[in-house]
Amino acid sequence: MGTQNTLAASVQPKKGRLYAVIQVKENGKSKAVWRSLGLPEGTGKSKVNKAFREVVKKFENEYAERLARNGRPSSDISVFKYMCAYLKKVEPNLQKSTFQSYHMMVYGKIKRYFEPKPQLTVGTITAKDIEKFYEHLFAKNVVANTVIHYHAILHKAFQKAFKDELIDANPFDRIDRPKKNKFHGENYSEEELVTLLELTRSDSIYPAIMLGGGLGLRRSEALGVRWSRIDWDKKTVLLDTKIIEYKVNGKTVIDPVEEMKNKSSRRTLPLPEPVLEMLSEEKEKQSIYRKMFKGSYNRKYDDFVCVNELGELIRPSYVTQYFSDLLKKYGLRHIRFHDLRHTFASILIGQDVPLINVSNFLGHSDLSTTANIYAHLDKASKQASANIITGILNKAKD
Repeated sequence: MGTQNTLAASVQPKKGRLYAVIQVKENGKSKAVWRSLGLPEGTGKSKVNKAFREVVKKFENEYAERLARNGRPSSDISVFKYMCAYLKKVEPNLQKSTFQSYHMMVYGKIKRYFEPKPQLTVGTITAKDIEKFYEHLFAKNVVANTVIHYHAILHKAFQKAFKDELIDANPFDRIDRPKKNKFHGENYSEEELVTLLELTRSDSIYPAIMLGGGLGLRRSEALGVRWSRIDWDKKTVLLDTKIIEYKVNGKTVIDPVEEMKNKSSRRTLPLPEPVLEMLSEEKEKQSIYRKMFKGSYNRKYDDFVCVNELGELIRPSYVTQYFSDLLKKYGLRHIRFHDLRHTFASILIGQDVPLINVSNFLGHSDLSTTANIYAHLDKASKQASANIITGILNKAKD
């Protein structure tokens, strides 16, 4: 006698009493755990089934929580409980912002979908079950790029389960990764970029805007530019720090991190004269603010270019919102702050700068990344190819 449960279980009599006998696997070995139903033999079937479900359910919850606490999950653990245990295990090796992102996914949509389905365990989940989860996300209007993030964290977690010999194969290897949304940023033209820089010259985030549009930096990179990394004689800047933002117990934390997105992101770039001029003016301005506000000025971040009047680091989320407000204030076409990076790249490509040079400037991990984003703008290489073919075909006429 038994019901559908996460762990295999059945009702067994012993010395005139009824017990739930639950099969669990620990350290690769199976064992039976007996739990009393509190009923004598001969009790009615419906009453036995009800007691059986309650006892097994209670044991499953206690068992999963114990495994999660000990960091030793088994293949019988539910998908959600396993993801909680996995997240706890990898937290020390993750950047705080990455952990925050993972935490939101696990305790957000993953929890809402998988917690009510305890029958889906690490050992039983199938490719079809995974596809149903993705279909659920798409039905909730989650974009493909976000679904890819869920696929990535789940795939990593189950790969760990495979390495730990909890499962014989990673079920996420049996399905295709969701395809990315094709997205082209709303680039500004050269004229629009010049107008933006002229109008925002006196605004607090002007240095970030100049670094985004004039060097093609990511938001986190622009905010992480440091005075000590600038070589005024060689007119270069080393990018090796980014500013991340995350929450701890509901409180927002801003943190400089000397760990870039990838190896290529740590790069030294030449500084165009207008950017050098902006940096020089900003350095003088900060000197004035330090004298003006004295003890109220935060000296902790003296090495950073992008700080407010009191010397505090500028929040990435503030840049995003304030940039949008500035565009409305000046009646400019709306773009995202990140689109300044796309603007920078599109202008270079429009001026026939080779794609490999643009890729190196942007700090992409490989040329294919740049090509996938900007190939539609690379008219120079396309025209060069057309010219070569034209020359060959013209010879055929002779």
